[in-house]
Amino acid sequence: MFTQYKNLPQNSRVWIYQSNREFTAKEIEFISVRAEDFINQWTRHGDDLKGSFTFKYNQFLVLAVDESFNNVSGCSIDSSVRFIQALEKELQLELMNKMNVTFKDNEHINLVTLADFQRYAKEQKVTLETIVFNNMVATKEDFENKWEVPARESWHKRFLV
Repeated sequence: MFTQYKNLPQNSRVWIYQSNREFTAKEIEFISVRAEDFINQWTRHGDDLKGSFTFKYNQFLVLAVDESFNNVSGCSIDSSVRFIQALEKELQLELMNKMNVTFKDNEHINLVTLADFQRYAKEQKVTLETIVFNNMVATKEDFENKWEVPARESWHKRFLV
């Protein structure tokens, strides 16, 4: 069952999908309709899940579920992955490539391969102070407070020491 993202509790579970390019306004509208439809049908062994989604910087899609209402299961996570894969195919973009890394250069968002990020670190084009996006955060609270952080506060730091 769909609810507004702002109405989800802070301990809601999140999955962050970064696109390999910015979404167009038309794509955001398309994804919004599809995401709301998906969430309204999203279940765990027949029980409704209370979920939502949001966009950040027109490049990140965040799915969220209130696990205090019902916990997600392996099957319900699998169905969300199939939903994301269908979006990738329909819109011809990448949302699940975990080998891409995003970071900020002033207000510009850069998406590079992990290998390029490592090279940038060696060349000191990215530093411990570079703002990175930690897509490994697991809760709404962490998404809102620990997602967009200096590299020194994220898993990215291992490439910068």
